[in-house]
Amino acid sequence: MQNLINSNQIYPVECDKNICFLKSIVKNPNIIIDDYTFYHDTNNPCNFEQNNVLYHYPCNNDKLKIGKFCSIAMDAKFIFNGANHTLRSFSTYPFPLFSNEKHYEPSITESWDIKGDIVIGNDVWLGYDSIVMSGVTIGDGAIIGTRALVTKDVEPYTIVGGIAAKPIRKRFDDKTIELLLKIQWWNWDIEKIKKNLDIIKSGDTEKLRAVTG
Repeated sequence: MQNLINSNQIYPVECDKNICFLKSIVKNPNIIIDDYTFYHDTNNPCNFEQNNVLYHYPCNNDKLKIGKFCSIAMDAKFIFNGANHTLRSFSTYPFPLFSNEKHYEPSITESWDIKGDIVIGNDVWLGYDSIVMSGVTIGDGAIIGTRALVTKDVEPYTIVGGIAAKPIRKRFDDKTIELLLKIQWWNWDIEKIKKNLDIIKSGDTEKLRAVTG
């Protein structure tokens, strides 16, 4: 794997149409996906925008931001503010639907509790059938377990799981996490990543420290 392919192509493995680079197939300007982040789905990964980003209505301008080198397993979903029926009212019903308009009007947002964007860092692994709710930020290097329901922010390099998701453990000790967040290998130019790929994969902190000075 010393020759990393172009992140702008759709399928990283030409013979496997179950994996695609999301940056190449997402069209919604409010879904921002960075280089080399992939999604796996045996039904058709290119339907990610329609099947996995839910209640994402343009009238609210919510954003989904996903960093570089993330791995997203089948059926992972992102639930946006349109699913958050308000608790401020005496009723949870979205009454602006009665307006009989052809499109959602801005007033529909009065029926929602607005929690904010979903922000996924770099080198994050989202497990099978996991769910991330609106307003959540997931830090670099985190792992979200299978069928986890993430309702709160996740710190960098933390493994979480469960409903609602809770921290299980850190992936590395504090000094290693500090080093990884400092060097941000995912922001190196592609030639530097290729040159040091064996060190990145090795998990050897001292070798990584030597490369970064």
